[in-house]
Formats: sequence, structure tokens, C-alpha cells
Amino acid sequence: MKKSLKVILTGLLLVTMSIGVFGCGNKDEQKPADQQQDAQQAEASLTVQDGKLRVAMECGYAPFNWTQTDDANGAVPIEGGSYANGYDVQIAKKIAEAMGKELVVVKTEWDALPPAVQSGAVDLIIAGMSPTADRKESIDFSDNYYRSDLVMVVKKDGAYADAKTLEDFKGASITAQLNTFHYSVIEQIPEVNKLTAMDNFPAMRVALQSGAIDGYVSERPEGISASEAIADFTYVVFDEGKGFVASDDDVAIAAGMKKGNTALADAVNKALADISEEERIEIMNDAIANQPAVE
Repeated sequence: MKKSLKVILTGLLLVTMSIGVFGCGNKDEQKPADQQQDAQQAEASLTVQDGKLRVAMECGYAPFNWTQTDDANGAVPIEGGSYANGYDVQIAKKIAEAMGKELVVVKTEWDALPPAVQSGAVDLIIAGMSPTADRKESIDFSDNYYRSDLVMVVKKDGAYADAKTLEDFKGASITAQLNTFHYSVIEQIPEVNKLTAMDNFPAMRVALQSGAIDGYVSERPEGISASEAIADFTYVVFDEGKGFVASDDDVAIAAGMKKGNTALADAVNKALADISEEERIEIMNDAIANQPAVE
């Protein structure tokens, strides 16, 4: 009897241990998945709940964004030193204010902008960036906050100052910024001498001044900015139907963000919806008027 009781008790103990082991095993297997889901949810809402809105831009693409030495005309400190101003900065300020955040501008090279939001180093790209099909594969975009058209920046006393069509630039030495659709449309010019793309707009301005290039592709606000900042420059507005062919997304500008962050996208779009078209035009006019004389 004692032996039988001992066997029964031993069997019950083994069953209990087995239940405990398998129960813990199932719980442990589910825990990582639960933690992963919680982490994803937290990540999706992090920038909406955090006290700072970190925005990346080049700080070198006037009148959209530039670097200056003080806080004149509503400039914002750049992380690490100096100040940023321009159309993008003022739009970013309005977005941050609507979200109840402190705006932090992070100066970032053009090629590093998408990786910055993908990695979570910044929350938004507000940098005169077009929501092209290629970019939409890697990052999400807000609603558009500006729309422009393509122009050619040239020397005022140069051979192409009076150009009105792409045909007029036949044989010209033309460039544009690296990794932008501006560079791809150069091929629409017949027999063009398409030069190596350049890193940024200040570099292209220097190249144009020196005579290394005949012109560079830009958007109208930057063309106005360049011609007002440098007396030797002008910009060509093409006759209707005689200029570059581009999609609506190519000539629009929107804020970029990490894929899947719908909470942030909704907050940004809500803020943008409260900025009227008249106010956007006024902000751009102020940016052109307030830009540094020479970058």
C-alpha cells in the first residue's frame, strides 16, 4: 500500500511538473511576440507623445532652408550650433506648435535624409523634398505643403539668359543636385552635355559663377532666391509646353517620415490643413526676402 501510494504520489508530481514546464514554455514562446507588438505600438506613437519634434533638413537650400548666425526673422537653433531659417523652417514651426512640441532642427546632408527617419534619428524630413514614387518605396509622406515648377538657373549675361524652351539649351553643359528628379529630367534637353550631379545648391551656384556649367535645374523659388542673392544670376521660365515634363508628385513638396507611423502622419496633416494657401504664399515671400545675401 505504501509502495502503491508512493507510486501514485510520484506520478502526480511528474504530471504537475510536466504541466508547469509546458505551461511556462508556452508563455515564454508568446512573450517575445507580445513584447514585439508592444514595441511596435510604442514606436508608432513615440513621436506624437514625445516632447520634441526632431526635423531634418540640409540648411543649405534657400529659400526653403538655410543656415544663419543668429535668430533673426524667427530662425530656430540647429542642433550643435548656428540657426536655421527658411520656408521649411517656418512650416516646421507651425507643425511643432500645433502638436505641442519643441522644434529641434537637425542639419543633415541630402543623401542622409531618408536613412535618418528610417533609423528613428529624426521624426520628420522637411527639406523641400518631393514625394516621388521612388522615395515612397522607403518612406511615407504627408500631404503636400508646397507646389512649384522647374526652371533653369543661368548667368544673366550668358548665352542662355533669353532661352524659352528646352530646345534653346541644345548643347549646353547642365547639371542638378545629386539624387533628385531634377537630374533625371536633364535628358529631356536635346544633345545636352549632362555633367556630373552635384551635392548641393551652394556648390552649383559656385560652379555657375565660375563658368564650369551653363546652368542648373531648379525650382522657381530657388531660382528667385539665387537671382536675388547673386546679381549675376537669372532664371529661365519656360514657355507653356516647352519646358520639362514632370509628374505632380515630382513638383510637389511634402514632409517625409518613417513608414507606418500613421499617428505622426495624421498629426502633421492636421497641422498643414490649418495653414491657408494665402499664408503659405506669405511665408514663401518672407523667406525669399529674408534669405542671406550669399550662401
